[in-house]
Amino acid sequence: MWRHAVSPTGVNRELRPLLRMTFPSGISDLTAGWRPGERLCRSWLLVAGLLPVEFDDVVFADVEPGRRFLERSSLFTQRVWEHERVVETFSSGCRVTDRVRFLPRLPWLDSLFGLLFKAIFRLRHRNLRGLFGEAARTLDGAE
Repeated sequence: MWRHAVSPTGVNRELRPLLRMTFPSGISDLTAGWRPGERLCRSWLLVAGLLPVEFDDVVFADVEPGRRFLERSSLFTQRVWEHERVVETFSSGCRVTDRVRFLPRLPWLDSLFGLLFKAIFRLRHRNLRGLFGEAARTLDGAE
């Protein structure tokens, strides 16, 4: 599950068919060689894989290989974007937990972005369950 979570292919499998993120060619592990606060790349978010609507200057603040990452980046629409993913492994499967915190550049859009991000992470977790089965279901209700 961890390899999936930190690979460009895995990220895009979770976001399909709604979005696709661009990454430099040759990257198979987004966290390999990371340094705190150093930008990995600018990733464009493409609606339906075609139309650029957002970019993410991907920066990891913390990584615990095999278990957790904390991305603390800026996006075109977000002054602060914080995405923490924790993968916990059990004998019966695993639990994937995502926590998102954001600060929009236009504060009056806070509620709209909250709904949008909740829908995107529901899609991601639905796709995870489709790819890996019920063992990937989160226990915190993010479906």
